[in-house]
Amino acid sequence: MELATKYAPEAVEGKWYNYWLNHKLFSSKPDSREPYTIVIPPPNVTGVLHMGHMLNNTIQDILVRRARMEGKNACWVPGTDHASIATEAKVVNKLAQQGIRKMDLTREEFLKHAWEWTEEHGGIILKQLRRLGASCDWDRTAFTMDETRSKSVLKVFVDLYNKGLIYRGLRMVNWDPKAQTALSNEEVIYREEKSKLYYLKYYVAEDTGATTGVEGEVIHQDAKGRYAVVATTRPETIMGDTAMCINPKDPKNGWLKGQKVIVPLVGRVVPVIEDRYVDIEFGTGCLKVTPAHDVNDYNLGRTHNLETIDIFNANGTLSEAAGMYVGQDRMEVRKQIAIDLEAAGLLEKVEDYDNKVGYSERNADTAVEPRLCMQWYLSMQHFADIALPPVMNDELKFYPAKYKNTYNNWLSNIQDWCISRQLWWGHRIPAYYLSAPNAEVEEFVVAETAEEALRLAKEKTGNDNLTLADLRQDEAALDTWFSSWLWPISLFDGINHPDSEELAYYYPTSDLVTGPDIIFFWVARMIMAGYEYTGKMPFRNVYFTGIVRDKLGRKMSKSLGNSPDPLDLIDKFGADGVRMGMMLSAPAGNDILFDESLCEQGRNFCNKIWNAFRLVQGWEVSDTLAQPETSRLAIEWFGAQLRKSAAEMADLFSKYRLSEALMEVYRLFWDEFSSWYLEMVKPAYQQPIDRTSYAATIGFFNDLLHLLHPFMPFISEELWQHIEERKEGESIMVSPQDIAAPRSEDAALIADIERVKGIVTGVRAARAQKNISPREALPLTIVGENELSAYDTLVKKMATISEIATATEANGAGYSTFLVGTTQYALYLGDVVDLEAEKEAARAELDHLRKFLKSIQGKLANERFVSGAPESVVAMERKKEADTLAKIAALEAKL
Repeated sequence: MELATKYAPEAVEGKWYNYWLNHKLFSSKPDSREPYTIVIPPPNVTGVLHMGHMLNNTIQDILVRRARMEGKNACWVPGTDHASIATEAKVVNKLAQQGIRKMDLTREEFLKHAWEWTEEHGGIILKQLRRLGASCDWDRTAFTMDETRSKSVLKVFVDLYNKGLIYRGLRMVNWDPKAQTALSNEEVIYREEKSKLYYLKYYVAEDTGATTGVEGEVIHQDAKGRYAVVATTRPETIMGDTAMCINPKDPKNGWLKGQKVIVPLVGRVVPVIEDRYVDIEFGTGCLKVTPAHDVNDYNLGRTHNLETIDIFNANGTLSEAAGMYVGQDRMEVRKQIAIDLEAAGLLEKVEDYDNKVGYSERNADTAVEPRLCMQWYLSMQHFADIALPPVMNDELKFYPAKYKNTYNNWLSNIQDWCISRQLWWGHRIPAYYLSAPNAEVEEFVVAETAEEALRLAKEKTGNDNLTLADLRQDEAALDTWFSSWLWPISLFDGINHPDSEELAYYYPTSDLVTGPDIIFFWVARMIMAGYEYTGKMPFRNVYFTGIVRDKLGRKMSKSLGNSPDPLDLIDKFGADGVRMGMMLSAPAGNDILFDESLCEQGRNFCNKIWNAFRLVQGWEVSDTLAQPETSRLAIEWFGAQLRKSAAEMADLFSKYRLSEALMEVYRLFWDEFSSWYLEMVKPAYQQPIDRTSYAATIGFFNDLLHLLHPFMPFISEELWQHIEERKEGESIMVSPQDIAAPRSEDAALIADIERVKGIVTGVRAARAQKNISPREALPLTIVGENELSAYDTLVKKMATISEIATATEANGAGYSTFLVGTTQYALYLGDVVDLEAEKEAARAELDHLRKFLKSIQGKLANERFVSGAPESVVAMERKKEADTLAKIAALEAKL
């Protein structure tokens, strides 16, 4: 069947994707083959496809498709994450548009809305991935809150609690006032901000001290009396102050020892305490202590037995405990209190100040608030101890390896993980209380089910009359990452059924492809869970992608408006074009500077492949024609080049240098196959090609399509299906790549043809310079021995040479000379040459080369350069000198 004149992705992509689906070519079941397993980093159920997803899933698809062609049983498991904070926020917003407030609903009513929203939007991103060509086993699609995964999460929680690794405690946490939930340390993003430093007056209470102090002391005084100055970025928290702290070694504040001061505006009298924690150099050396709203102040409060006053509501407004500004937002209070302090004469000055402010990873516009509250924690030291050695010993490998240091730093300074979230959407914590809320002592049991909790409660209390109505389940949900850290195990139901056939076959998985921004959130924790629950690593290799940025280096985001819609790109350039555009700029671990022109380059490459196939398909084939020597040489050479490139690509794949592997096959197809090989074997105009050469060419096309397929699945499938009649259900995707290993003689043959190409290029350049038709046959003279005589037929065909001769020299009128390596070639152009113009050009070039030589020799005569520069740099300069001397000699001979 003839191909269309132009490649039309829209006519190809949907057709073949449905073909792959209909014939279950993505599906995998355990069998005797070697397994190759990838689990998808589950995108948020709220999400739609963005450029980061495009990159990540393109890489996964490349690895999976290559594994299939290697004969492995490839299994790519898709799924989505329930994304507690993000999804709950979406549902709350949707309900608000309908005039419904979350607080007016019961938990069950809210969850009904959340499930409806999930069922409506949850599959969008996975459907979009199909447009990219993602070859996931869609029958295995999982969700972190489906029955299997949910049961796994609860089972693990109970197990870790029973092991003493999960505990409940009153701690200072990072609080998201918008989502009204605790966050882990890893969910806080710190940003540099232009802030203000407010200098507040704390007057000494019942002051009878001297107005002058000992040497070094700095005493502030006005008509109202002596006062200390406290510098703070958060004046809105003074209502929670319960002390002022100085460093006992600070001479300037020694006069404050033993004193009490009055909190400005508030009027509360608080003690001055001493602690070496205080930085003498920051501000005035006086620190306001607000134990309920700063983690360091909280620690000071515990050390010095200070009162803790929580002045904020969960939503970031001031509470009744503040006694002032009640119900107002904390950020608005900051502005107002500065005005009120100044009006009361309690604000000494305000300075500009740069500091880091923590923001919620999920609500980028919400500053995190330190908050003291009861939460659930997972002890992490045990997990760090089991997860650090395998990575540092390269049993589990990171690509690039530089991320081992990041991993090591985090695990070496591990902190306990706050795993509870004050949300309804998520896995509800399986703790059941026997006491009323906020009781002084809260008795509870932990169990996978309410029925099991009742049994444990009866056992704990000795009261057989207890009923389910006497138990109250914890209102909090688990951190989303507490489900996804089990992902490689729970996808094969390995928590509930650790002896399952699927877990034994597919686990450990092969490769994980993810971004370095979730190395702590997810990668490290999956490694921990893997060793804890299977005794094995969850994956053998981790490939860290970079961040997709625009061509100016800015991170792509909706707010900047610099992120293209991936589906629009696919509509414009085709999926293969976009995949290639992404991968051309995607070295492992380094940020990707994405430019739409790369997708255009990908589309152009598709057109090149298409047109090359149409050219070959259009040749008339003769069964009686003998194979020309030129075609025989071309086939031998390209076979060697193909074997070399396939081996190099295999090596690059083994090192996860996928962009370089793509560039290798791109160069092989565009430069070697299209630009040289096809020209070498192409029959004369309106003449047939011999059957042997045609069969070899089609064979090479088949091999090239196999090398291209992981990167460009659609066009490679379309053309492979056109190579010959295929049976229904056959696909290049499961057709083995059959390219032999390089042979010992390949390198010499490739080197010889490189020199032949140099001769052809030199002849063509000489013709172009003199505007001589490429069809006019001209004689070529080699100055010296013809070391490439075995390839004369190729040179004659490719360069339109009438004869090739050798001579001791070939200068004078009518010759145009050039060098290939150190061999001089002379093309006789006849009377078309302007001898004087040639001489003038040669003299000018000679003059230029002599000046260049002088500068090189000046460098090499400089002892400091020769002894101080790297050996490779000096060697390069010596090579430049030798090459320039050879060119000068050739030009002098020519003149």
